[in-house]
Parts: sequence; C-alpha cells; structure tokens
Amino acid sequence: MSKKKAAVVLAAGKGKRMKSDLPKVLHTINGRPMISIVLDRLAELSIDKTVVVIGYKGEMVEQTLSDREVEFVWQREQLGTGHAVMMAREKLADFDGTTLIALGDMPFVTTESYQRLFETHLRTGAAATCLSALLDDPAGYGRIVRVPDTDLLKKIVEHRDADEATLKIREINTGAFCFENQRLFEILDQIGNDNDQNEYYLTDTIEILHGAGEKVAVVTTGNPDEGLGINSVDQLERLTRRFNEKA
Repeated sequence: MSKKKAAVVLAAGKGKRMKSDLPKVLHTINGRPMISIVLDRLAELSIDKTVVVIGYKGEMVEQTLSDREVEFVWQREQLGTGHAVMMAREKLADFDGTTLIALGDMPFVTTESYQRLFETHLRTGAAATCLSALLDDPAGYGRIVRVPDTDLLKKIVEHRDADEATLKIREINTGAFCFENQRLFEILDQIGNDNDQNEYYLTDTIEILHGAGEKVAVVTTGNPDEGLGINSVDQLERLTRRFNEKA
C-alpha cells in the first residue's frame, strides 16, 4: 500500500451558532485561527498534497492561508461533508495513496492522533479508518457502531438519526478519517441524502464499505477532549481554557 499522503481539510462552513459573520474556521484560539492550528498539526506529518475546501466567505480563508502550500476548492452550496469532499475530486484525481479528511474547526486533535490514524490505517490494510473519541456526554455527535468485540467499524450514525440504543453509545466520530484515495471517490458516488438534513454525509461511506465486505478500522484518541467540537462562542471559550491548560 502506498505511503503517499494527501489531506482534505473541510473549511466551508459559516458556523451559524457562532453569532458572527466570520467563517467558522477563522475564529481564534489565543489569537490564532482554528484552521491555522489544524494545518500546523498536519504540516508535521509530511503530507504530500493538501486541499482546503472553502465556501462561506472563502476569500477570507484564502487570504488567511495565503502563505501556506495548500490548494483551494470551493463548495458553493453547503450540502454536507460528503459533498464537501467531492469538491476535491479533480485535485486528487491522479493521487495514489492515503487521503486524510480533517475538519478545520477541530483544532484540538493532536498531531499524535493524526499519526496514529495513519499508522492504524496502513497496518490494518483498511479501505477506511476513523478517529474516534470516548465522551462522557456524547449528545450531538455521530455515534461509532463497531462490529462487536473488534476494532472494526460497522457504521456511524448521526445523533439526529440515531435510535434510543445507539444514543447510549459514548464513542463518537471526531470527523477525521483516512481513506485509500481512489476508493474514496468511488464510494462517494454511492452516498445519498435520504436523512433528516437532506445532506450527503461522509460518514455514510463507512456503512457502504462495510456492506461491501471491505475492512473499516477505528482508532480512539488518547484524550477525549480532542473529540470536542466548537459550535458556539461559549464552547470556544471553554475549550480555549482547556487548550491553555494542556499547553
């Protein structure tokens, strides 16, 4: 399996609950935009090619990242994470290797966790590998449904689509994945938008791959805080305090 690495960083969202006109990924932690922190982490992994998916006020994101060796693609309509990754298809059409999907608004995922994600993906020979976290309060997050008693992933169920039993699962999806690049774009063509949000979820690729008999692995972060998302100013302030305590 090829050791070449690409990254697709999702950075198109507005972040409606942030109560600001600023693109979500440009909100700052200690004066630094979230996406800059994410890209600094990825820079330590010797990524061969990085594509940033921009959308809401994308010109501001381009300007902020103008000194970085990244390529930009636009997601003009916000139709979900799967749709966002599809926007990178042309940039990665000829890439043969492993593609990391990372969220530009998840600045607490460490370089070590991304590295473990890559290593687990390559060691297991999986078609896809997910980075998970164990939360005491998993409300609002997509739940990890494992093949019982294994490190294999069966599916990921979004909170709003989950039944009562699935909502009791504490293991959640951080939004970071590794895929074999060519297989990623083949499988994205098979996802639909028949869900509560009418969006194309990247997470739906997992159930499709599992159903096709392909191996999907999962690896958990060392620190549960890495899995926490930022969806409001209050969360940003609270998590910044945690970030500073760990620094």
